[in-house]
Amino acid sequence: MRGSVLIDVLGAIESLLCAVVLDGMTGKRHSANSELLGQGIGNIVAPFFGGIPATASIARSAANVKAGAQSPVAGMVHALVVLLALVALTGILDFIPMSAMAALLLVVAWSMSEAPKAVYLLKTAPRSDVLVFLVCFFLTVVFDMVIAISVGVVLAALLFMKEVAEMIQVRDITRDKRYVDTLVAPTTAVLRIEGPLFFAAADHVFGEISRLSQDKHTIILQMENVYLLDAGGLSALTRLIEQCRKHHTRLLISELQFQPLKKPGPGRC
Repeated sequence: MRGSVLIDVLGAIESLLCAVVLDGMTGKRHSANSELLGQGIGNIVAPFFGGIPATASIARSAANVKAGAQSPVAGMVHALVVLLALVALTGILDFIPMSAMAALLLVVAWSMSEAPKAVYLLKTAPRSDVLVFLVCFFLTVVFDMVIAISVGVVLAALLFMKEVAEMIQVRDITRDKRYVDTLVAPTTAVLRIEGPLFFAAADHVFGEISRLSQDKHTIILQMENVYLLDAGGLSALTRLIEQCRKHHTRLLISELQFQPLKKPGPGRC
């Protein structure tokens, strides 16, 4: 069971990576759903005829495009040529030196590596993207592509969450006439939250709210730009409400968006 899952994951990653490389070479866009559906059907049917699981090949596909391939028919012709070579030309193919085949693969690998684009990425991309690129490159060379892509996806997700969390702001708009057009009592704080309230940033955001609303009897949270509230954000909001109850502080929340409004509320304070 474990082996079949690994084969499925490897096949999916290899095929999608191959499709992305070919998109860069041809300027077209692939359909990931169609690619995986076709590969899945083929790998289900093939074992009934003695076949083994197969996946797209970056090297062969890149060589095909470099030779002038324009449509999926080129892949079918390639398969027929390989079949003909295995059936009728094995005696001739035995005389091809392995060093010549290795040189051919090196040329194909260099052609599909897009080295100038990689150098440009290293020079201009954000540090987080460069880090993901270098980690994936190192793990691909030292281990294999499956480990490299798995680690790269997790690392990219963590860095993305970190960047989004750093973008979230809590602003004191009590005296900002762009948002508050009436006179506010000195014991009232009007705070505006900008960005998604998810687990990675919730504690920081509500800690900042507590700091900005010290010694205030009323807190108004303007949440027009909070378009996402997850369980971590809801938990932090609940703690803020309990804190307001404990200190007899009135908390008002205004302009909730649709997604946060669907979350089960913790009650009033």
